Amino acid sequence: MAEQHGEQMGRSATKRRSILTTARTLFLHKGFDGVSMDEVAALAAVSKQTVYKQFSDKKSLFVAVVTGDINETEALTHDMVAALAGSTDLAEDLREFARHHVVEVTRPHLIALRRIMIAEAERFPELAKTWYASGPERAHAAFAELFEGLHRRGLLRVDDPDLAAQHFNWLILSTPLNKAMFDATVQFTAHELHRYADEGVRVFLAAYEAA
Repeated sequence: MAEQHGEQMGRSATKRRSILTTARTLFLHKGFDGVSMDEVAALAAVSKQTVYKQFSDKKSLFVAVVTGDINETEALTHDMVAALAGSTDLAEDLREFARHHVVEVTRPHLIALRRIMIAEAERFPELAKTWYASGPERAHAAFAELFEGLHRRGLLRVDDPDLAAQHFNWLILSTPLNKAMFDATVQFTAHELHRYADEGVRVFLAAYEAA
């Protein structure tokens, strides 16, 4: 019985992943209003009943897609920031992190999802708040904690960790993120993104590195 139950759980999890993957693709291409639950079921190769068993309505499906992507990106950022606390070559380690960070944040599907989330912010105010709290706000909090620790180690000179965190994040992200948000045809090369990351770190350290 236990083995049979495990198989059923496995099949259910597989179907759920298929539904979420399909729904993400459809939402990104058509927006919230352009997607139907029937279409999700057909393209995910599951019954409409299965979709509704996993997600009560289209809104809950959209919420699951958005929060899943938020959690995936946040988990990666958290682990990388935590590793910086013990850095022995701060400039190099910050550059390496910044390069990964700007590439992750400007991934095309995240940019597209961000556009949809902004467009739907009035319809889903709590989800929009969750996006900000779990994305930028949590990243800033992690950076602030990191920089406070590096200040105590004598590697940085930081009077206001929260402000320093915002400076760091936006020195790296502001130009490529804003360009990508307003121009769907923009495609950055790795070299271009790394240049924004490297220069952002250089300017940050010029302001905050301990003498």
